[in-house]
Amino acid sequence: MSDLEAELRKAVRGDVGFDVTSRALVTMDASNYRRVPVGVVAPRDAQDVAAVLEVCRAHGVPVVARGGGTSIAGQATGTGVVLDFTRYMNRLVALDAGARTAVVQPGLVLDRLQEAAAPHGLRFGPDPSTHSRCTLGGMIGNNSCGSHSVAWGTTADNVRELDVLTARGQRLRLGQGWAGAPDGLRALAEGELARLRTGFPELPRRISGYALDALLPEKGADVARSFCGSEGTLGVLTEAVVSLVEAPRARALAVLGYADEGAAAESAAGLLPYGPLTVEGMAADLVRSAAELPRGGAWLFVETGGESAGEARARAETIVRAADVVDARVVTDGAAQRALWRIREDASGTATRMPDGTEAWPGWEDCAVPPARLGAYLRDFRALLTAHGLRGAPYGHFGDGCIHVRIDFDLLTEAGVGRFRRFSEELADLVVAYGGSLSGEHGDGQARAELLPRMYGDETVALFERVKAVWDPDDLLNPGMLVRPAPLDSGLRFAVLPREPVDVAFGYPGDGGDFTAAVRRCVGVAKCRTTTASGPAVMCPSYRATGEERHSTRGRARLLHEMLAGEVVTDGWRSEEVREALDLCLSCKGCRSDCPVEVDMATYKAEFLHHHYAGRRRPAAHYSMGRLPVWLRWVSRTRTAPLVNALAGVRPLAWVAKRVGGIAVERDIPRLAGETFSRWWRGRGPGGGSGDLVVLWPDTFTEHLSPSVGRAAVRVLEAAGLRVALPPTLRMRGRPVGDGRSRSAAALLTARRGRVCCGLTYVSTGQLDHARVVLRRTLDLMEPVLETDAPVVVLEPSCAAALRSDLPELLHDDPRAARLAARVLTFAETLERHAPGWRPPRLDRPAVGQTHCHQHAVLGDTADRGLREAAGLDGELTGGCCGLAGNFGFEEGHFEVSATCAEEQLLPSVRAADPSAVVLADGFSCRTQLEQLAGVRGRHLAEVLAEGLDEGLDGPRER
Repeated sequence: MSDLEAELRKAVRGDVGFDVTSRALVTMDASNYRRVPVGVVAPRDAQDVAAVLEVCRAHGVPVVARGGGTSIAGQATGTGVVLDFTRYMNRLVALDAGARTAVVQPGLVLDRLQEAAAPHGLRFGPDPSTHSRCTLGGMIGNNSCGSHSVAWGTTADNVRELDVLTARGQRLRLGQGWAGAPDGLRALAEGELARLRTGFPELPRRISGYALDALLPEKGADVARSFCGSEGTLGVLTEAVVSLVEAPRARALAVLGYADEGAAAESAAGLLPYGPLTVEGMAADLVRSAAELPRGGAWLFVETGGESAGEARARAETIVRAADVVDARVVTDGAAQRALWRIREDASGTATRMPDGTEAWPGWEDCAVPPARLGAYLRDFRALLTAHGLRGAPYGHFGDGCIHVRIDFDLLTEAGVGRFRRFSEELADLVVAYGGSLSGEHGDGQARAELLPRMYGDETVALFERVKAVWDPDDLLNPGMLVRPAPLDSGLRFAVLPREPVDVAFGYPGDGGDFTAAVRRCVGVAKCRTTTASGPAVMCPSYRATGEERHSTRGRARLLHEMLAGEVVTDGWRSEEVREALDLCLSCKGCRSDCPVEVDMATYKAEFLHHHYAGRRRPAAHYSMGRLPVWLRWVSRTRTAPLVNALAGVRPLAWVAKRVGGIAVERDIPRLAGETFSRWWRGRGPGGGSGDLVVLWPDTFTEHLSPSVGRAAVRVLEAAGLRVALPPTLRMRGRPVGDGRSRSAAALLTARRGRVCCGLTYVSTGQLDHARVVLRRTLDLMEPVLETDAPVVVLEPSCAAALRSDLPELLHDDPRAARLAARVLTFAETLERHAPGWRPPRLDRPAVGQTHCHQHAVLGDTADRGLREAAGLDGELTGGCCGLAGNFGFEEGHFEVSATCAEEQLLPSVRAADPSAVVLADGFSCRTQLEQLAGVRGRHLAEVLAEGLDEGLDGPRER
């Protein structure tokens, strides 16, 4: 392979990667399959593609074209050279609004085309649920469809011309009237006209096999259309001319509730004469919360369009009247529609887990039958599942008769894989009996190609092989797909993983304590690969900053998978490739909530660092910032904060300290408070409030760096009538006596003073042994609190998240951990639950800022929104991550990515804000980032409310 690599580097101007990371990132797509490539090339243009084909042909090495890598049948994986079109060949070449066409490169993400077309009132019709990361090349390769296919058809229906390179380097321009047909194709097709006319089912969603019937003279002998859905087996696409459709000026969404999915499926076909844009279906077993949905056990999402909102609504209401429903809801508000559509779009991820947490997998993801027969098919499909002892949750494009489903196959044992094969064969027969297609959207790949003879018969499949030979006589392009396929139960990605649980520190409660199962969570749908954060979403800021797959949640999960497999990544926990990929993970926890399958890369990173540095010297930042609570307590005890601040203000000394401590030289060292929060607490007079007792957690940041937040919180909590206390600082030795609450005199005499700590800085740097020690000491101190009903109020969102999630997962063997985690409340939650009758001061000011990423991911911000509304603080806070993320943005080498993350949403929103706006930032990191990058003072919500209390309703309101 060294000769191949050398020749490719010489022949192409793009990137050539034969290294461990490049190969590991593309061993899988979103399917059950895994293939290890010899290398990856990111071509810059068609000339590069031709050069790759020439070199690989000379070496007899296969070539696989890859877009977003979200294919579900295995066709985006291969053992040869993978062409990654997303890096360079990702442009919108031209857009002609008058002709309603666009010229695109194969790596262009669909949403980028939609954004360019929208100002002209146009759009590309097909829109898979992966629209934010799937590419036009991948859509053409799979003949993708999406939810609007009942109105605008499949990708093949929207393709005009294709520029294609054959495996032997011939450049073809495919179109109608045999345009661009390779030598021999026309003669072959014209010799099989009878078969082309009778052997291909008439279905709106027939994706399986080659679309050879598009070559019929009565269908225009359309070579471009016949190429769609060929899964990279016939040629390599380098450019496409696609059609655009007029987008409705207004839309309405009718959500129709039915008793069960059978009733919904039987109703779907009857709605098609009303001209809907979508008829999508899903059942209750896929919905995390049905609060926003009408009553029912299953739903159809039926979208209508019009020149005005009234016209769109009228059409939706007509459909509601025509449908025999349990309940219905018509939505015209755009934000509400998007929220409902997210429920449907996330199904591809949420379906990978059964309600009891059991894993479910693709493989029979998108069979299609005639829409009028869908209800009966679904009943037989459910019966077949039951007969095999399997479970699945069907959903999908009911209006087209196309059903998606993830099934709880056991793909880890020989018996389970055998059942997978038997079920696949019987389901193929069932689909064919209903006149259906084995694939209705995602293509055949390896998952279904072996079964194509059951659908088409041996002679038609033999014709597919002859067509493949005309286009690619050397079988260079994506071999093992569609024709002469690999067995459907070979090359499963789970086969290489360890069978015994890996020894780990965290408990992984959602995965049965199995780190391997946690890594398996990533099914490759790549929601983390979006280039813009929408709404409150956070995931994945490092990918959006760098655009590199290895810095996405999926990329990191793939590397961890290969680390466990041990074939590509061979040095296990010591792997430098995995460490480098995780280095730019901000531990924002965004994936924990935004990933449809709740991959928790922040925890995986901490786990990896724990093992990677076991018995080894760590980076300087792990000692300086990872053990920040120790250093700050030492400064507090010695009362040297003024001296430390003074020394940090001397530039040469600060530069030396930063270099020694592994801190980015671009950063200013935050000033320490002259008086800690606890010292202020001890010096204040008797507190107020006679209501519920609440225990205010003095986290490291509030204690030493921003005690004003703690003082403000005390002011507000007491104004709300609550009694505030701080956690105990006396830790008893020995066992309790008597009733379990009293202690012996000897225990009192030998008690040790201590401070509670959430362990956040130790966890984020992977010092998990140290974190466990700190957390056990904390639990010892908190035992008296746990014997009461008092909530624990945590002001710093990252610390609250650590106590809610990291604590019980790290000390999963200590029942006190779960008890403390259950007590943790945010500032706003405390007021909502324990002072429900209290009303905050009415401030009536606009508010800007950012919801803390850990709050978004772990804690939720419903109570905060309610408190802001009650205080008259108007405006939506942005999503994303501030980029500082605790120690991340301070570490050497991270400044550029940190600043890029801040510039994505936070800083632009603050710069554009009204001068009177309150800048809200509950996290110390967020406030520090605002101060250091924008010169803006952000404040905790407690500070803003305390200021309102002090000023009174008519007091001054300076920013």
